[in-house]
Amino acid sequence: QVHVVESGGGLVQAGGSLRLSCAASGRTFSNYVMGWFRQAPGKEREFVAAISEFGTRTYYADSVKGPFTIARDNAKNTVYLQMNSLKPEDTAVYYCAAGQDTRYWSTRGYDYWGQGTQVTVSS
Repeated sequence: QVHVVESGGGLVQAGGSLRLSCAASGRTFSNYVMGWFRQAPGKEREFVAAISEFGTRTYYADSVKGPFTIARDNAKNTVYLQMNSLKPEDTAVYYCAAGQDTRYWSTRGYDYWGQGTQVTVSS
């Protein structure tokens, strides 16, 4: 069992930045691919970014490639999502997830999910 808790969400103006954090506890953190997903009202949960177990590989949705950066600190059991140049369409609940599947882009690739943190970008 892995328990993950997101933090760092909030209200920001368009063009601003936020850094989300996800703290994990339970099993060995470095055994898991970590991913960020988001879900806007009325929409399906979508992939944002993922990072391999030791941070050597990162993956991004095309919509966030460039302004968003995912990173992890295995010593702190924490994964981060730095979000720059935010747009109103980035408004969503952001979820952190842990998994051991190769399908990093799919919700099916993750077994453990946090409760989410709200990000609201005003225009």
